[in-house]
This record gives sequence, C-alpha cells and structure tokens, in this order.
Amino acid sequence: MSSLEAPAALPLHSDDVGTELVARARKRARGRIGGREEALALAMAGAFLAAALAAAMLLPAVRPFSIVGAVIAVAAYAAVCRVEFEVGNYFVFATVLVLVPMLFMLPPRVVPLLVAAGFLLGHTADLVRGRLTVSHVPVLIVNASHSLGPAVVLALATTGPPRWHDVPIYVAALATQFAVDFVPGAVWSRWVWNVPIAQHAQATRTAILVDCSLAPIALAVAIASGGRPWSVLLVLPLVGLLQVFARERQVRIDHAVELSSAYRGTAILLGDVIEADDEYTGTHSRDVVELVVAVGDRLCLDPGRRQYAELAALLHDVGKVKIPPEIINKPGPLDDAERELMNTHTIVGQEMLEQVGGLLGDVGAIVRSCHERWDGGGYPDGLAGEEIPLEARIVCACDAWSAMTTDRSYRKALPHELALRELRACSDTQFDPRVVEALADVLEQ
Repeated sequence: MSSLEAPAALPLHSDDVGTELVARARKRARGRIGGREEALALAMAGAFLAAALAAAMLLPAVRPFSIVGAVIAVAAYAAVCRVEFEVGNYFVFATVLVLVPMLFMLPPRVVPLLVAAGFLLGHTADLVRGRLTVSHVPVLIVNASHSLGPAVVLALATTGPPRWHDVPIYVAALATQFAVDFVPGAVWSRWVWNVPIAQHAQATRTAILVDCSLAPIALAVAIASGGRPWSVLLVLPLVGLLQVFARERQVRIDHAVELSSAYRGTAILLGDVIEADDEYTGTHSRDVVELVVAVGDRLCLDPGRRQYAELAALLHDVGKVKIPPEIINKPGPLDDAERELMNTHTIVGQEMLEQVGGLLGDVGAIVRSCHERWDGGGYPDGLAGEEIPLEARIVCACDAWSAMTTDRSYRKALPHELALRELRACSDTQFDPRVVEALADVLEQ
C-alpha cells in the first residue's frame, strides 16, 4: 500500500529526479498539517471510521473474535508499517504481509479498525518524540482505508479457513483493496498537492506492484497456518529483511539528496555571479524562473522536466558573464558584430555548465537552445518546432515576456496588455503556440 502523507507523482537522470521528489516529500510529510489539508484529513478520517464501524457492526462475523489474535495482529501491523520504501515522492509499505493473515485469523469485519490501531501504535514513538505532530493522527487513520475493501469482500463471501480453491475470491479482495485505497489517495493528491488524477494513478503502480508481489507470500503463510492467531508472526523475519533493505535505500537516498542540494546550491551561486556582474541580467533571470515554473505546472510537466526548466530559467543567461559589459549595457541597438558576439552567450553558457557536470551539464543543453525560434530562425543551431527542448521553449517565451515588461537602458517597459498581444502575434513563428497559451493563462490569473 502507499502512504497518504506524500503526494503521488512520477519520479534528466532518474536518480536526480527521484531524489528531488523524495526531498520534497520528506519536507512536507513531517511538517505540521494545517488549513484545508487538516480539514480534509479530518473529514476522510471520519468517513473511514464511520465505514469501519458500520462494517464491524453490520457484516457477518465469519469466525470467532480472538483477543490474543487481535493484540498480536495490531503489534505485528505496528512493526510492518515502520518499513517504508521511499519511491519518488511516495512512501510504499509492505503491510500486505500482515493484512492477509489478519483477514483469516480474525473476523474480517473488525480488521479495518485493528489496522488503524496498528498504524497509530506504530507511529506512537514518532508522535511522542515530535517527529510527527498530532495533526498527522487523522492521516495515519486514513492510511488504514486500504483494508476496507478486502474486509468487505471476504466477510460477504463468508469464506472459511484459507484455501487455494478460493483464490478467485482472494484476487477480487486484492483488487478491491487497490480500488478503495486509490480514492482517498487521489482526493488527497488532487486537493492538497494539485496532482492530476491520471498522474496519481500512474504513480500508484509501484505500490500495486509491491502488494501483488507480497500478497501470494502472505496468502501462503495464511493457508499453511490454517488462520491460527500466531500466523502473522511467520512473516516477521521477512519484514525484518525488508527493513534492512529499506534502511540501505534510505542511506543511498540521503547521499543523493545531499548531492542534489549541492547542484541547486551551485545553480544559485552561479545566479548570484550573474547578478553581481550585471544586476539587470541577474534580476531578470530570477523573474523568469517564477514564470517558467508556473507555465511548467500549467503544461503538467513531470517533476524531472520541471526541475530542468527551473534550473535552465535561472541559468539561461549565465554565458553573458563572458560578454563585455559595454555590449550588455549598450544604450541602443547592437551592430552586426556586437550581435554576433552576444549570440554566443548560449554556447558559452552550455560550456560553463558542462564543466560543472552532472545535472547542470544536462541543463546546459537546454540553455543552449533558449534562443531558438519555433519557425527555425533562432540561434545558435537553427532548430525548429519540436526539435527544440520543451523546457527551452518555455524559457524562451517567459524570457521574452520579462524583457518586454522591464525597463531597459534603451527603452521603457511595454504595458502588460501590449506585451501579451505581442506574444500572441509571435505565436507559431517565434514561440510555441501551446507555451504562449499556457503563459497567457498564467498571466491572466
């Protein structure tokens, strides 16, 4: 199953993107939940508890309730929910290893409430130590919603002891688990993180793959033990092994996050160098970043391309540090020789970033193309249409808007209405029409 605490989004280099998402998820997952997030969490927790209580009271018992079995199950669930695999900006759990035996050693109708108790018990230490705030309690409760679907299916099917003959029923229960788990996750992602439903669905594939891989193991344990109360204990050695793997992965991600932070710090430092060399160019680049990120979100860029676009916007003029200041600040149009020299700044910028290497080396290819035109009339390579990286097309349009609406030494800023009209007039010639419309939507909002 997947956690509600982090947004669902797809995880450039895949490692660079994944660490960027993990860093973002870690920051948000541990912070206090407030405002509409808290209200939504409380509403969904209330809905889950109402459904779980209704199931406990109205569904058939199927088998006797065992207090010892319930205590063992809650303790086991508390242990397994501590095993978190960070995938992109998602936390994936191996809780199906305990959930399946629980459904056969206890009345299925009480399992959702016991799962919620297991989540709360498993994170009690985090709440006491301040790693999580009390505002996370509703989120922990909602994370138990995945157990509702299989509990209802198995209770209504009134199955006896687990057996291979009933595998079709168990498959239906697993499918119901995915469906019920998807709803609160999709609502949370859309409402809190502004992630499209389709993107959330794509991101949940990892959680589904994990559950599909572990469910047969859990079912084999349940069948072999005949649904006895101690059956959940049989999976704990595997849980311990997964915890070792999860910790090793976390250490690797910690190092990658530090490296990603170093890349971002280098980009900011280069931005400061630009601003120190020429205040207009530095301020202009930072203004372009805000627009580029907003347009990228409007175009639903995946997190990797969004990161590329953000860094390219910050560094698209970095090559100008090697252009003579008398050309940069010339109070009038450039002559042909000056223009030719100015047009080399994208190539110089690419070369500078390739010397840094890694992620910024890849961003250099986008920086090179930020002055290409949709119709092929740009520089330095005369690329046209889809040949130009989308990130560069976004930077190009946002760069032009910022330039038109900013005072320069040789002209006054254009009014916003006139600048927007000019953008649309150059759509399908200088700019990508889709990017222009996205930028116009951002500006109008």
